[in-house]
Amino acid sequence: MTSTLGDGRPSPSVAPAVAHLGPRYKWIALTNTTLGVLIVTINMSILLIALPDIFRGIALDPLQPQNISYLLWLIMGYLVVTAVLVVTFGRVGDMFGRTRMYTLGFAVFTVFSILLAVTWLQGDAGAIWLITMRVLQGIGGALLLANSTAILTDAFPSHQRGLALGINSIAAIAGSFLGLIIGGVLAPVAWHLVFIVSVPIGIGGTIWAWFKLEETSERHEGRIDWWGNITFAVGLVAVLMGITYGIQPYGGHVMGWTSPTVLVCLIGGVVVLAVFVAVERRVAHPMFHLSLFGIRSFTAGNIANLLSALGRGGLQFILIIWLQGIWLPRHGYDYESTPLWAGIYMVPLTIGFLIAGPVSGYLSDRHGARWYAAGGMLVAAASFLAMGFLPVDFPYPLFAVLLAVNGLAMGLFSSPNRASIMNSVPARQRGAAAGMTATFMNGATVLSIGIFFSMLILGLASTLPTALFGGLTGQGVPADVAGRIAELPPVSTLFAALLGYNPIETLLGPGVLAQVGPQQAEFLTGRSFFPQLISGPFADGLFLALGFAAVCCLVAAIASLFDSAKPSLEQAEALGEELGREEDEVRPVAAPAPGPGAAPVAGGRPVAVAGRILAPDEAPAAAVLTLVDDRGHEADRAETDAAGRFTLSADGRSGDYLVIATPRGRGTAAPAATRVTVNGSPVHVDVVLQERAALPR
Repeated sequence: MTSTLGDGRPSPSVAPAVAHLGPRYKWIALTNTTLGVLIVTINMSILLIALPDIFRGIALDPLQPQNISYLLWLIMGYLVVTAVLVVTFGRVGDMFGRTRMYTLGFAVFTVFSILLAVTWLQGDAGAIWLITMRVLQGIGGALLLANSTAILTDAFPSHQRGLALGINSIAAIAGSFLGLIIGGVLAPVAWHLVFIVSVPIGIGGTIWAWFKLEETSERHEGRIDWWGNITFAVGLVAVLMGITYGIQPYGGHVMGWTSPTVLVCLIGGVVVLAVFVAVERRVAHPMFHLSLFGIRSFTAGNIANLLSALGRGGLQFILIIWLQGIWLPRHGYDYESTPLWAGIYMVPLTIGFLIAGPVSGYLSDRHGARWYAAGGMLVAAASFLAMGFLPVDFPYPLFAVLLAVNGLAMGLFSSPNRASIMNSVPARQRGAAAGMTATFMNGATVLSIGIFFSMLILGLASTLPTALFGGLTGQGVPADVAGRIAELPPVSTLFAALLGYNPIETLLGPGVLAQVGPQQAEFLTGRSFFPQLISGPFADGLFLALGFAAVCCLVAAIASLFDSAKPSLEQAEALGEELGREEDEVRPVAAPAPGPGAAPVAGGRPVAVAGRILAPDEAPAAAVLTLVDDRGHEADRAETDAAGRFTLSADGRSGDYLVIATPRGRGTAAPAATRVTVNGSPVHVDVVLQERAALPR
């Protein structure tokens, strides 16, 4: 995995440990990690369409009040465990080898996919088995997600990372929508196939990773931060459990946000997470590197990433309910077939992702991430608002265009955002940084589901009871029965639509339908009654949810504008201190540094900056030099020769740069940073290092 210069030397932005693997290795790393991320994210959504067949297979009614928890944890358990563990596994990858942990993740994921596929239990025992195996499968998924981004960042030079991470991140987003189609196709044939489909991919990916992926990063000694891991896991699990149970009915309330259990989970979880932050500020080897938030691009990029996931995460649930509960039945589709067709009708969204991701990654490598990421979020916000103004019974061509635009916008944002985040952090902390980023995205997705469901339920709760009561009594349903059904929490109706059940048939049951007569029963359970009944109430909640998504995207766009801000000298020096310890990223000087007026080419690359580094006594100093562009991204790195000379290249790109000099070893000299403007000719810079300030006693 290397790129070479014209004379065959490896590019200075690629670790020497990678050079001997050849130019094809980076593409091997890209294809394998993309396959890993794709299978993990496909499994995040594959159950949504398959749940009716799975529950029929284990002989359990998911809409019974006592079974709703099973339903929620089958959907959410996998997401929760990946959100909780990715930071820890990123840190473990930095310590014990990213490729080793990634390959282990493929193996763990495969083993528990097999155990899911061979489920033989039924009833409550079957549901508990499936939930447990899904949680353990999520451990493998967390290992894959935590280390794939870091492996790619190690494999690709900085000027190609946007393209590589773009392909990888778009696979992650597209996988969540491809899962809908795959689940819809396989589940009606045999629900076990929903889990079996991952097995051959997992076996192949494990073998491929074992034999083809190499450990290209330097392992860094450290200890597991047990207190940090425990407080983080307890706090985050508590918050996510509170969100999960908050959308369930409680007492006489349509949702459970006032439930003591939910309040304890939410408040207690936030308190424990506050304790986690305090722990991380004091331990020697933290799992969550809070110091990374001192890097502006990392902080701004993650804020934008979190907000985009918050806006996008619940989108597929909203669209599925919209299509399955209203639009598809009104256009002649049976309720049983709506899950599959909902996935098919959402294909334009996936196509938009697949087109925009690699293209925006390639362009951001050349022109910077700021405007692509911000522009993507602005377009996404506009598409959400436009969807909010569509009639509930929309014309599909217009809906498909808006889906494609939303997919293009999310793809336009995702690749530059991910590349900017990973380019901004030191190589030794890429695993931890990738885990932190994945935690923000996965945690926001779970939070988004709770928020979107809550908004839909609020919209339905205000008008649906009256509409249900009037519609049912108008078709001969006894008033007491209609009143009882109208008072049921709207979540039951939403879950029925989500699972592809006929909502009215499910709510009334065969006994009541027999009382009203065959003609009224046929009308009540037909394709028009329920969709027309729910359209008005659904539109209220829908507009609220899509408005929230648009606001999230607008704030993400603002955060993205800060993503590529120039680092301050203080930030650059702190970053230089960290960079200087990463010997795996440093190349020796290939030729003596030219003085003023010397030839502008050395070693096949145009020289942007050249000069000498001197110690405080003006003797030649051993130092690491890093050239950082005005977007905060590393352009080149080198170390001085015996005479203190160095050269740095910007690949012919003009602009403002920061030269960071970090002394080798643990002497008394402090890092130094200076700004230069490159405009065609080499800039000569001599830096005299200063004595490190003594720490106060």
